[in-house]
Amino acid sequence: MDFSEAAERISRKFSKEGQPADKTKIEGKLKRLVQEFGVQPSEAERSVTNELAKEYNVPLPGAGPGTGKSSGGTEEKKIAEASPGEWVTFEGKVVALSAPASPAIAQSGILADESGAIRFVAWAKANAPAMTEGSWYRIESGVVDEYKGVANLKIHSGTTIKEISEDRTLIPTPIPVADLHPGIGGVRAKVVQEWEASHERMLQSGLLGDETGTIKFVIWKEPGREKLEVGGVYNIFYAQVDEFNGRLSLNLNGATVLQEEGDIPVSGGEAEFTGALVHVAPGSGIIKRCPVEGCNRALSRQNYCPVHEIQPKFVYDLRIKGWLDDGEKTHSILLQRDAVEALTGIDLAAAQEIAENNPLGMDEVFLQMRDKVLGRYVTCKGREIDNRLLVNTCEPKKFESAEHTNLLNRAGGAS
Repeated sequence: MDFSEAAERISRKFSKEGQPADKTKIEGKLKRLVQEFGVQPSEAERSVTNELAKEYNVPLPGAGPGTGKSSGGTEEKKIAEASPGEWVTFEGKVVALSAPASPAIAQSGILADESGAIRFVAWAKANAPAMTEGSWYRIESGVVDEYKGVANLKIHSGTTIKEISEDRTLIPTPIPVADLHPGIGGVRAKVVQEWEASHERMLQSGLLGDETGTIKFVIWKEPGREKLEVGGVYNIFYAQVDEFNGRLSLNLNGATVLQEEGDIPVSGGEAEFTGALVHVAPGSGIIKRCPVEGCNRALSRQNYCPVHEIQPKFVYDLRIKGWLDDGEKTHSILLQRDAVEALTGIDLAAAQEIAENNPLGMDEVFLQMRDKVLGRYVTCKGREIDNRLLVNTCEPKKFESAEHTNLLNRAGGAS
């Protein structure tokens, strides 16, 4: 884009209206929109033209009553109707605000109307008025772009924001888990599992499910954020639906989360594999967990938590990490306490007794459990998430004499 030539064109338009415009300032605005914010050159030129038209109170051709356009020359739409690459005017409610991810961002959050919701970002250089969570606004000349396949609303220097005094009712409708797609969505779902936090900033992660399927969720540590209750049923509105490696997940920071009474059946994501336990990984057996509320991380042998440091008042737990080979594929599996106790016959109290009184301590528990399960044929049932089977039940495969006889007969016939 030739910024000087574009600035000259814009300047001439307003000179004809008796409004001399500073070409240097115009050129600077164009460069900022294109080079810093990634706006298309033609849209940047239109944005600067609209901004000056408002400043000088000069009407633009084609704008005004009966044209289907806002005063800035952009089409007013419902949020669900907008597509990336469009300049739009929305009227919506700020249903959530989030901490800006960069100093270049003044404000970010979620804007919703009766048709849907969209994430918005207000650039710091736009000097836009700050919006308040729970209030309605008319946003004119915003730019809808796309990031990782998800539509976003960008508020820049040419955008006008006006608060709407009336409070309109919004009744979001949850959709089945199986129908979620990247963007903003809502579900009515049950907390099926809680997983060990994999990052120090993570408050909770786990699995949500309904009658149609399951989906991973995560809550990051922020003031006022609370963990969900395992087994609880929740209405969740305006959650961010992310996609990574073809799998969807729900980010609940900024979402409206309401717990309700009752229960719902959960299906989908169930997997069952029968095979030999060919490897029991280090870190299996009896382990120590951080007792700090919301942490639950496995501690080192020195009782060290990577977030909360030394924890002398640790909590014991059981788990087995390993590989299950079904003859065609090797599956990574994780058994929690209930499944470990049922498979090994060693409960937590017995494991703790061994760990505290045997010279080998926790290593002795690992060795005893490994000897009981390694090489054994088992049937594991659970949910396969991120290429790991989170085992709910794991039962030894019983010897079937009839099958053995058939194999021997087949071998004899082959010879």
